[in-house]
Amino acid sequence: MRDLHQVDGHTLILLRNGEEYFPRLIATIDQAIRSVCIETYIYAADTCGYQISQALQRAARRGVKVNLLLDGFGSAGLPPEWVSDLRRAGVEVLWYRPERSRFSLHRNRLRRLHRKLALVDERIAFVGGVNILDDTPGGRINAPRLDYMVEMQGSTTEYVNFVMKRLWALVSWRNFKRQREHIKLLLTHKSATQHGVTLVLRDNFRHRHDIERAYLKAIAGARREIIIANAYFLPGQNFRRTLIEAALRGVRVVLLLQGRVEYRLQHFATLELYDDLLRAGIEIYEYRASYMHAKVAVIDSYWVTVGSSNIDPFSLFLAREANLVVRDARFAEFLRADLLQEITYGARLISLADWQERGIWMHFLTRVSYAITRFLVGVTGCARGHGDVQ
Repeated sequence: MRDLHQVDGHTLILLRNGEEYFPRLIATIDQAIRSVCIETYIYAADTCGYQISQALQRAARRGVKVNLLLDGFGSAGLPPEWVSDLRRAGVEVLWYRPERSRFSLHRNRLRRLHRKLALVDERIAFVGGVNILDDTPGGRINAPRLDYMVEMQGSTTEYVNFVMKRLWALVSWRNFKRQREHIKLLLTHKSATQHGVTLVLRDNFRHRHDIERAYLKAIAGARREIIIANAYFLPGQNFRRTLIEAALRGVRVVLLLQGRVEYRLQHFATLELYDDLLRAGIEIYEYRASYMHAKVAVIDSYWVTVGSSNIDPFSLFLAREANLVVRDARFAEFLRADLLQEITYGARLISLADWQERGIWMHFLTRVSYAITRFLVGVTGCARGHGDVQ
């Protein structure tokens, strides 16, 4: 699927799934001269994780500075011996909010590092939604998870470098390291590029609502078409209202959502939203070819976002996220064509008539799942975030 796109002084390559991303990442690491930085939510001890681990160790042994930042919950299953091998080779490994207890109910436990970022030689960046784990789930599912990354070169990589170094310094400081670097970066404010290519963040400091606002602004301004493919879709009232208003003014609104269930509570809570969305004329397709992990959107064949943020309370109000926003017709049409192909061949349309015929037990299950999820959102205090690295 790789194709070069020149956008506002940037070179962009859209990578589909891990099968395109992982070979590019490994090849870029093997060519690194000065530095490699990676942030990920999941780093699995599987074939993919092993291959990337070997690439990181090769880079560190030839003198490249390698930093690996792992989420303490998503990567909790990574064996200690893997981490030891990385560190022995010279890779610096830090944990974002390491798990203290599996039974903790403290809301800060849900404040995760969900970004998927990589930066090589402060020049080549990767931004998107792909975790470091084998691309194909296995079992009866032999197709790769649907997901996307963007390989980028250009001035926005400077901002990627800044935000990655800043978070590394924050986590290092939390572990009683590099206090001076932490203080220096906290006092330095660097703005994202606001042109054709922009990195949009979500954190609990300056960027609490940036990703949601970017979506809402683009949706509110849509005139022809909105396509959203999102793995965990449970938007709040404002987001739903903005989508419905777009559909009612004649914009085609298409949602590509999970068809294969990974997390039952979230899945059935999302189903509770179907009735209102379908009544407004929004098209809902459930992806069945594999698991869907994408977090992308194309609006009016011009505005695109590719990133790590789901459209649910946990991404929009709790986790650290990073989305790339691109304003370019050719890049947008490239992603749009791929999404429409997946909708045609890998998804099933949910009609209002079929949905209204669901049984009473399904109606009860979706209503209860939605109520439980909203209760958990309230208990965790999603809208009241601070102390992001505690």
